[in-house]
Amino acid sequence: MDNSADGAIARLDTNGQASLAAVDCHVHELLLRQERQERTTLKLIASENFASSAVLEATGSIFTNKYAEGYPGARYYAGNEIVDELETLAIERLKALFGSEHANVQPYSGSPANQAVYRALLSPRDKVMGLPLPEGGHLTHGWSVNFSGTDYQRVPYGLHEKTQQIDYDRLRETARRERPKLIWVGGTAYPRIFDYAAMAEIAAEANSYLVADIAHISGLIVAGAHPNPVAHCDVVTSTSHKSIRGPRGGFILSKNEDRYQALYHPTSKYNLARRIDRAVFPQLQGGPHMNIIAALAVALQEAATPAFRTYGHQIVRNAKALAEALLDRGYDLVTGGTDNHMLILDLRARPLSGKAYAERLARAGIITNFNMVPGDPRDPAVTSGIRLGSPAVTSMGMREEEMVQIAAFIDLVCRQPDDEKVHANVRRDVADFCAAFDVPGVSDR
Repeated sequence: MDNSADGAIARLDTNGQASLAAVDCHVHELLLRQERQERTTLKLIASENFASSAVLEATGSIFTNKYAEGYPGARYYAGNEIVDELETLAIERLKALFGSEHANVQPYSGSPANQAVYRALLSPRDKVMGLPLPEGGHLTHGWSVNFSGTDYQRVPYGLHEKTQQIDYDRLRETARRERPKLIWVGGTAYPRIFDYAAMAEIAAEANSYLVADIAHISGLIVAGAHPNPVAHCDVVTSTSHKSIRGPRGGFILSKNEDRYQALYHPTSKYNLARRIDRAVFPQLQGGPHMNIIAALAVALQEAATPAFRTYGHQIVRNAKALAEALLDRGYDLVTGGTDNHMLILDLRARPLSGKAYAERLARAGIITNFNMVPGDPRDPAVTSGIRLGSPAVTSMGMREEEMVQIAAFIDLVCRQPDDEKVHANVRRDVADFCAAFDVPGVSDR
């Protein structure tokens, strides 16, 4: 048998069916190790989830091979009749789920989707309001090291000092004074409900576009566990993974007509939806990833079911249960709790950094990410907090009772951060704990 690289290529060329193990044993071994890790650890990263086997199948499907530059009915390559139907299907499902007038499913992820919004609506040096990263915002909402903070004028809005929640009164005052062209509402580490109606009023007073970034909460919105921003915002952006359990991609929802066209785009012949589409392609991207769009269509079909609605509400119940269990054990939480899928541990009163605690938790099989807290005195590469999320463990079938046990695991590690024996014992207990639950897309392989 020829085990050389050339032999593997020859076998693939002959029948087109060579397995991953036969072609690349190294990558195959890494895949198996990742599967073992997924089965035996608690995935508490708020931005991660488990896609179903159907979503994974579509992601790795023959649509990977198709180049489809352009949009349905207007491609620059021939042979796209089937993928036109596929992309149209994903668009219509997305519009129906969110009640949106227009949808674009081609962004490669959330940050490229946000970049397309900038290109569609703004000119360089225009003012942009957003929640700063240390207070729960996103890099692309005007943070200094990101293109959004260097190409545009940053007008940050903040949190109330006592509640650590968005101070809408102060936000209104800032918007009236600065009159930004665009206001972002959304974040990556904000554990409370966003008041889209209030933000819409503020944006209207300032003649600003209002754009919601729902990357984290799109699944909660579909499930009815969080308000839907579509009726209040000019544009809505999102990733297609996280709480909606799809592939790693992005999408943009928008109105068709631009209420500020005469003010900001008096010479443009394109409406808002068309400008969004043109910003995605051809301004920023080439051909769309049709395998990802196929997987998104599958995830949207799953999200339209009563079971997904139940799942979305359970995510919130689990996050609240985990928050209460940690509060009962004496931990501080940003805003004092949560309304959505995440909570932020504020560890400033404890001896180690957020990064140090996250590393110790990971060795114990509890996967989190270190995260900044409002007023964080530490560097962003170290931080004073940890972000926890409930979507993935909820996908495994865990409920409120399990959240209490997870809080106990976290407490054991954080109370004895330098006791490696304790960490090893927790690691074994976590693996045994996880064995009672199925991992979607992994356990059914």
